[in-house]
Amino acid sequence: MSHQFDTRPIVEVLNEIKILRSIINGLADGVIVADRKGRFLLFNPVAQTILGIGLTDSESDQWSRVYGCYMPDGVTPFPYHELPLVRALNGEYVEETEIFIRNPERPKGVRILAKASPLMNEDGALCGGAVVFSDITRKKETEEEIRTLTNAVEQTADSIVITDRNGVITYVNPAFAETTGYTRGEALGRSPSILKSGAHDAAFYKEMWSTITSGKAFRDTLTNRKKNGTLYYAEQTITPMRNSAGAISHFVAVIKDVTETRQLQEQEVQMQLARAVQQHLYRMPPPQIEGFDIAGASFPAHATGGDYFDFIQLPRRCIGISIGDVSGHGIGSALLMVELRAFLRAFAWKSSKVAEIFDLLNNALVSDLEPGRFVTLAFCRLHPATGSMTYGSAGHVPGFILHADGSLKQMLDSTGVPLGMFSGRKFECCMGFELKPGEILALLTDGVTEAERPDQSDFGIDRAIECIRDHRGESARHIVEALFRRVREFSAGLPQEDDISAVVCKAAERG
Repeated sequence: MSHQFDTRPIVEVLNEIKILRSIINGLADGVIVADRKGRFLLFNPVAQTILGIGLTDSESDQWSRVYGCYMPDGVTPFPYHELPLVRALNGEYVEETEIFIRNPERPKGVRILAKASPLMNEDGALCGGAVVFSDITRKKETEEEIRTLTNAVEQTADSIVITDRNGVITYVNPAFAETTGYTRGEALGRSPSILKSGAHDAAFYKEMWSTITSGKAFRDTLTNRKKNGTLYYAEQTITPMRNSAGAISHFVAVIKDVTETRQLQEQEVQMQLARAVQQHLYRMPPPQIEGFDIAGASFPAHATGGDYFDFIQLPRRCIGISIGDVSGHGIGSALLMVELRAFLRAFAWKSSKVAEIFDLLNNALVSDLEPGRFVTLAFCRLHPATGSMTYGSAGHVPGFILHADGSLKQMLDSTGVPLGMFSGRKFECCMGFELKPGEILALLTDGVTEAERPDQSDFGIDRAIECIRDHRGESARHIVEALFRRVREFSAGLPQEDDISAVVCKAAERG
C-alpha cells in the first residue's frame, strides 16, 4: 500500500492547524476531540464553559463521573459506555443525545444536546472521535413555559374557540364543552353559529364579521344558547391571528359566561390558578452575583396582581433586571403579567439591544391588550464584571441611583411610551451608566409613589429615596421590606389600593 505525505512546508501546515484551532475555539458549540485511546486532543473554551470542568487526563470510563453526566431525568447516572464520544471512539456515529450535567461547578445543572462521530485517518482506520454539543437549558425552560401557558388555556374557565379563515371551528377548550354542552367532537368542523340564540339580527353578525376580517378585534356581550336550549350571557372577544406572512389565518374567540352565579364560580377557579402561578414566580430567588446584592418583592393589593419583576440570565454573563406594571387589577392583569414575563425572557435572550427588546415586546403585546390597557416596564442589562448598565423604560415610574453616602446620583426617567399602546412603535432611547462600589439602584412601581394617606397626599418619589437612604447599610432584601413597611405606615390604615413592588441592586463596597 502506498502512502502519501504532506510535502508542504511545516510552517504552512502549522499555520493551517492554528487557523483550524482558532475556528473551533470560536464556535458557539462545545467541541471535544479525543484520540483512539481516549486522550483529549482538543477541548474548546465553550465546552469548558458549558460543562464547568475543562480538559482532564481522566480515562474514558471515568468521564461520566468526572463531568457529572446523568440521563435526562437528572437522577440516573449516564453509563460511560453510552456517552456519545465513547461510542464514537468505537466507530459509531451518534445522533443527537440529551445529557444532564451536574457537578461542583454546575450545581444547578445544565442540559446539553450532543452528537458525535468517529475520526478516520487517510487509510480509513479509526484514529479518534469528536463530539459537538450545545447548551439547551434555556430552550427547555422556554418549552416548559410554553407548556404552562398551553395548560392555562386548556384549564381556563373561559370558553376558547379557534376557527379558520372561513369560520370553521378547529379547536375548543374543555371549558367550551362544560359551558355550552357541545363536546369537542360535536363542535369541530362546525360554525360558532351553533350558539346563536336568535337575540341578535343579521346586521349584528355582519358587522362582527366585517370587523374581524378587517384585522380588528371584536368585543361585545352576546346572548348565546347552550346545547340544551338554556340562554346565557357571554362577553366575547374575537381576535384575528396572522401567519408569518401577515395574512389572517385564524380567529380566536374568548367567551366568558357572565351570568352572575356562573361568573362567581369561574372567577374563583381562575383566581386560584393565577395566584398559584404568580406566587411561584414571586418566590423565585434572585441571582447570586459576586460583588452585587440583588432583591425584589411584590406585595399585591388583591389575590392576584399586575406588578412584575424578574431577574434574567443573559448571554455574555449579563443579568437582566426588570420591573413592570400591567394596567388594571385582578385575573386579567395577572395573566398578562405571566405573558409579559414569557415574552421578555424570550426576547432578552434573543437580542442584546435594550431598545430592540422593547420593540419586540410592544409588537407582541399590542394585539393582546384591550383598548385603554397597557404595560409599563423598566429594564436594566447589567454586566457584573464591569458594573456597566444599559437602562430603558417604557412609561414606567422613575427609578434612581444613590451614591454610597446616600446622596442622589441619578434619576432614571422613562425613555419611551408604555407597551401595547401603538403598533410598530420604535424605542430608540436608552441610558447607559456604571453602578460603582457602594451605590444602590432602585426600581419601583407606582404602588409605592402613588400610595395615599387620609389627607390624600402621595408617598412620592422623595420619600422612597429617603427610606432607601436610611436603610442603605442593610441588605437589599431588608431595604425592599423596609420600603413596603414605610409605605403602609404612611397610609395610616387605609386599604392598599395598588400592588407595591420594588427591586434593589447594591454594588458591594471595596475595602
